Amino acid sequence: MDNNERRDRGMVYISDEAVFEQQKRARRFTYKMNTMDTSDFEGIAKIARELFGKCGKNIMVNPPFRCDYGKNIEIGENFFCNYNCVMLDCNKIRIGDNCLFAPNVAIYAAGHPIHPACRNTGYEYAAEIEIGNNVWIGGNSVVCPGVKIGDNVVIGAGSVVTKDIPSWTVAAGNPCKVIREITDDDIAFYFRNNRFDEEAFEDMKRIWEKGKDDKRFPFRKSGEENR
Repeated sequence: MDNNERRDRGMVYISDEAVFEQQKRARRFTYKMNTMDTSDFEGIAKIARELFGKCGKNIMVNPPFRCDYGKNIEIGENFFCNYNCVMLDCNKIRIGDNCLFAPNVAIYAAGHPIHPACRNTGYEYAAEIEIGNNVWIGGNSVVCPGVKIGDNVVIGAGSVVTKDIPSWTVAAGNPCKVIREITDDDIAFYFRNNRFDEEAFEDMKRIWEKGKDDKRFPFRKSGEENR
């Protein structure tokens, strides 16, 4: 069994010449993306759609962007990725709809053994990462191999996510931990104790009513259990 097959089966593997050969495609695409006119939003989105394994409608990637393969990245609709994002997609990275990544977000499906005697043989591993719908990941955050993040989650800036995060929560820290649940009591506020002004709030209500069956606008009553 060659190392590409071992990697794709979720087994430990060595990044040999054949493995690096498969990474050349992503490097060509990301080089093109990262050196083109950054105001060419449509051109950048076109490259992203060719690079990623699956891609929904309405995506935006702010270069520079880096990944290992691209084909292992699956992204839903309405995705926004800010500057300097890195995705080490040696295994699948699955991202749901309506997700926002702040600058310097790193998604690492790749890892190395803890014991140096094992690590220095060149063997490494990769574990799938899943990120749900309506997730906002704050700047300079790292998501580690094998992590699952639920739906409707906020990850605070500077977090290191080493364990699964349940839906409808705010989580932050190193290591990242759940701080609190998100309820519909949060609807009135846009930042800490700052309330939406009346004009903006009325406009949001019109948008919600118009899109009442749109999954971009989930609501949750206080006390509802995590899914």
